[in-house]
Amino acid sequence: MSKYAPAIDLEAVTAIDIHTHASLSSVQPRDPCSIPLDEHMQAYFKADPTPTNEEVAEYYRARKMAAVIFPVDCEHELGHWRVPNEEVAELANTYNDCLIPFASIDPHKGKMGVREARKLIEEYGVRGFKFHPTAQGFYPNDRMAYPLYEIIQDAGLVALFHTGQTGVGAGAPGGFGLRLKYSNPMHLDDVAADFPTLKIVMAHPSFPWQEEALAVATHKPTVHIDLSGWSPKYFPPILVRYANSILKDKVLFGSDYPVITPDRWIADFDKLDIKPEVRPLIMKQNAIRLLGLT
Repeated sequence: MSKYAPAIDLEAVTAIDIHTHASLSSVQPRDPCSIPLDEHMQAYFKADPTPTNEEVAEYYRARKMAAVIFPVDCEHELGHWRVPNEEVAELANTYNDCLIPFASIDPHKGKMGVREARKLIEEYGVRGFKFHPTAQGFYPNDRMAYPLYEIIQDAGLVALFHTGQTGVGAGAPGGFGLRLKYSNPMHLDDVAADFPTLKIVMAHPSFPWQEEALAVATHKPTVHIDLSGWSPKYFPPILVRYANSILKDKVLFGSDYPVITPDRWIADFDKLDIKPEVRPLIMKQNAIRLLGLT
């Protein structure tokens, strides 16, 4: 076990993708229960077969990009094995020129989850934590999760939350039982008020609550928005307007790879009417500052 130490050439990398997934473990077998959901996701996004974690790393290295990578721990709600946080952290240490490790801990794990978070921070050097309220079945402002937030805040790390509709289960009978209500970004207003120095990222254009997300990010100084999960050609005009103006320092490039590739995302983003001085902020500079890479 080695603690992560970033070795990213910040001048050389062309972009920092704040939102990529570690979906296939190299150290444990694939959970057969997760395969139907994964196949449905690939069909929904018209995505290629799921890459291994090493293939994700090589993909970004070949493009001279850096990427935040994380698993999603939804063992409580979905009953699927997670990709081990330790595996992701070790992968990022091996590919520390292009990967930045985040962890994921289901808040339902209570005190054991808190112990794990502390170990991942102290011994593995993870730089943030990913939460998916819909897939994990909890409201972000549920006090059950507050001990985790406290540890993340005290360490000066990032808490990244899925917001809005999700492609997970979309169109399947009953949506695989997943409930969208948990991912309304307004729940994060409580979290930002109760943890005023916690660095929060609201992932994705937050359909159908885009204006709520913009309101929270405008009102709370530590709240950011990543643009992952959608092709930029579908971004609502109000999101583009805020990204170009009052939120230009708080909006981040994210793809949601592997369901959306950076190649596709950037090609569509290049066609948006984004100010020349704002484009490098979104693509790299805001992430450098948020992640403390300098």
